[in-house]
Amino acid sequence: MINLLWVWLYAAVIMSWGWWWQRRHQNIGVVDVLWAKGVGASALLPALLGEGATAPRIALAVLGGLWGSRLALHLWKRVRSEDEDGRYQHLRKHWNGHQGKIFGFFQFQALLVVLFALPFVAVSQSADLPVGWIIAAVAMWLFSVGGESLADRQLARFRANPANKGKTCRDGLWRFSRHPNYFFEWLHWFTYVLLAVHSPLWWLAWSGPLVMYVFLRWVSGIPFTEAQALRSRGEDYRAYQRSTPMLFPWFPKESKP
Repeated sequence: MINLLWVWLYAAVIMSWGWWWQRRHQNIGVVDVLWAKGVGASALLPALLGEGATAPRIALAVLGGLWGSRLALHLWKRVRSEDEDGRYQHLRKHWNGHQGKIFGFFQFQALLVVLFALPFVAVSQSADLPVGWIIAAVAMWLFSVGGESLADRQLARFRANPANKGKTCRDGLWRFSRHPNYFFEWLHWFTYVLLAVHSPLWWLAWSGPLVMYVFLRWVSGIPFTEAQALRSRGEDYRAYQRSTPMLFPWFPKESKP
């Protein structure tokens, strides 16, 4: 609980800074950067102070830290070079620019950092692991983070082409899933399930993939992203919805009016 308190204090401070930054730059999107960085950093504290075996704690620090840093850097490149994401423009308009509500939104994200730190706490209490479990966790991390990175690059390349303005990306992994980046992000959380198999808190590690799926599927991921896509791309995105699986990759089907 003390470790989680420190995680919350850290997250609350960086989210407060993020709220100040968005006031100056009119871009709420920085909240995504700070969430990724906050969750990645929250893997380091349990790894450092946990009472479990050394090997799973080292794996936690390296894998969790690298995951958060990669995602935060990718998001920061978008935030600093593009206008505010349409989802957040819509949110700002809905709240009439009320800075108190926006500050509350940032602080809510600080609480979510604590929620997603729970799997890290489970790993930090793990007994020593056979090397096979660590290899499996590393393989899961490489596959999922590699897949998410590939999806991010494919989308960035598509968006960088002015000829694609108003069109929907169907390149590479985006042909088989409307949200391949979300799919691999969800898959990544099984890394910590594998690292926590010998932890007395092993069940807590399952909160990662479970909570991430709930948020992506029904709360702040797919619903917000697709609502904005329909506002900006209209019928082209509706055709994409008809032909392409929502989250789990599969072969597309013919789109019919």
